[in-house]
Amino acid sequence: MKKKAFGLSIVLVLVVIMVGTYIKNQIEASEAINDYALGYEMDLDKEGLAKGQTAPDFTLQNLQGESLTLSDLKGKKVILNFWATWCPPCKEEMPHLQKYYEKYAKKDNVEIVGVNLTYTDSKVDNIRKFVEGYDLTFPILLMEDEGINEIYQVLTIPSTFMIDSKGRIQKHIVGPLDQDALREHVKELD
Repeated sequence: MKKKAFGLSIVLVLVVIMVGTYIKNQIEASEAINDYALGYEMDLDKEGLAKGQTAPDFTLQNLQGESLTLSDLKGKKVILNFWATWCPPCKEEMPHLQKYYEKYAKKDNVEIVGVNLTYTDSKVDNIRKFVEGYDLTFPILLMEDEGINEIYQVLTIPSTFMIDSKGRIQKHIVGPLDQDALREHVKELD
């Protein structure tokens, strides 16, 4: 009788492990950005700002009312991400930006700067709830009036600019990026 109970216990443990593995894989798959939906790099030689051009400078405030000036980040690589709370691909991308920030930002000498198109969002409180809901810890700046998006020629969000440590634009990616794509793009920066 003990052997039969022991055998059933082993089978039960194996079933629990298999179910747990299945659930974990389903969760990971639901968080992944499909390859067909990943952002694509713009040809900076043909469209938008020129590759190697100094990133146009700006100063914006964060949710706490503190100012951040882009040029103050010179010496670091910058992932400059334009987004809004109502944008489904932005929502899909945010966990990947945060995971990259937590895992690689210090190691890669990178700062992520999220520029919210606040003038398109209904309330700053919605942005605050979004940031808290996604546990975002990188700087989120509020663009309350159009202008910077026009200078950067942002027509679609999310739009991400990869800026090297000398403050020069090296890439413009339109669409969401996952953690692996972010890491690959950053590796190509100096």
